[in-house]
Amino acid sequence: MRNKCVQMSLSDIYNGVSQSMEEHKPELIQLLEEHLDFDSLIPASFKFAFYQFNGRKHIYHLESFIRALTLQKLLGIPTDKLLITILKTSAELRDFCGFDKVPDASQFTRFRQNYCDQLKTMFEYLVDVTEPICREIDAKKADYLIYDTTGIELPVSENNPKFMSEKLQQAKKIAKGNPDYDPYRGVYSLLPDISKSNPDAKQQHINGHFCYALKLGILSNGLGIPRHIEFFDDDFKQKYPDIVAPKSDSPDVDKEIGDSTSLKPVLSDFFAAHPHLSFKTFIGDSAFDSYQNYSILMNDFHFERACIPLNARNSKTSGVSYAAFDKNGTPVCPADGTPFTFLGKSGGKNRSPRFKWVCPCSVQIGCKRICTCEHPCTDSPYGRCVYTYPNKNLRFYPGIPRGTQHWDNLYRHRVTIERTINLLKDTFVLDSRCSHRSVSAKADTYLAAITQLIGVILADALHKPNLFKSLRKLIA
Repeated sequence: MRNKCVQMSLSDIYNGVSQSMEEHKPELIQLLEEHLDFDSLIPASFKFAFYQFNGRKHIYHLESFIRALTLQKLLGIPTDKLLITILKTSAELRDFCGFDKVPDASQFTRFRQNYCDQLKTMFEYLVDVTEPICREIDAKKADYLIYDTTGIELPVSENNPKFMSEKLQQAKKIAKGNPDYDPYRGVYSLLPDISKSNPDAKQQHINGHFCYALKLGILSNGLGIPRHIEFFDDDFKQKYPDIVAPKSDSPDVDKEIGDSTSLKPVLSDFFAAHPHLSFKTFIGDSAFDSYQNYSILMNDFHFERACIPLNARNSKTSGVSYAAFDKNGTPVCPADGTPFTFLGKSGGKNRSPRFKWVCPCSVQIGCKRICTCEHPCTDSPYGRCVYTYPNKNLRFYPGIPRGTQHWDNLYRHRVTIERTINLLKDTFVLDSRCSHRSVSAKADTYLAAITQLIGVILADALHKPNLFKSLRKLIA
């Protein structure tokens, strides 16, 4: 029998191809389209600012830019040029972004520079959206607030290794006529305070090396989800002029804005932007160890405990007798210096909270506690008992006893913010971006944080809360 030819119209061919593309659409795009409503994630103020500037007859939509730049961070695309190339060669990605025509590099750059403040507003809006999700994932860790500072190195000539080498050669020439002159220490005095090409690139000592960077502070919760980003730019310095420190002679301690002095302004701006949020536990490294900061945390911002290691430089004037206490503020035996045992926190009605400590030889036998020491220092069969009052010395007793297993377990969560910073810089290619202008670097930082928060929202929509830290894991 003769084969019958089946005639297909152009419409049938188009519908067949469209159906095939829909069925074989990349899983990532399918997940984003099915479970995320990008329009609802963009604040109304952002939409108003964008369309007021561009008018009603515009080629590119706001949502298209947000989708494209989110994909750039998500896929780890380091340059706009590579992003444009990928969009031009992938019909699925163009369709997902809503681009009939792919924008050129200058349009992406102008978007970042013109709408940096709106990207900050969008980030703050997503913080509010993701807060109940974080509390549902792990209410205990979501109640931790962790703070650290970092810097974004800008592509200025002062960050070129040849620049440092040139300054070292100048210092060595000075050392030839002055034997007491150390060229490796003296090179610090030859470095300019700011970059010649970008005044926002300040001289910083970050991660063990000198560089010219845009410094910022980051707050995250115990899950590693960013809650606030604060750039220490000119606007910040004008708002808080008292925190800018004068330049010193030591590169080890010289910081234009120190971590400790930035704590109160950053927390003030965070809680002003999110007045409905509250956290019980603050975690920070020893850079925040100062008497003033404990009072600020406990009294001004109402944290119940502050997990900050003691800084040896601040221990000479602790106000605690070392004959009765060790370096952590734990009572010790007057005979041999053995630390007392922590029994818990107590305090009745109309009484100040206090920590109870007992002699290490005091053991629980039945319903009673009896001291088993061969040479007791008290006549009480219970053993020596000491109470410490946190309100009298917040530095030694910041709502949680130092030197205990509870303290160690809590402070282990501080590394979470280091991982958050690494995620923003490495995974979301923040360090690979060649943003010469600081406003572009700021916009990229907000976009990286927005991408991470979108991952939290998507993980919640997919009912996979264990994969909230990275969108890439959702498609693995």
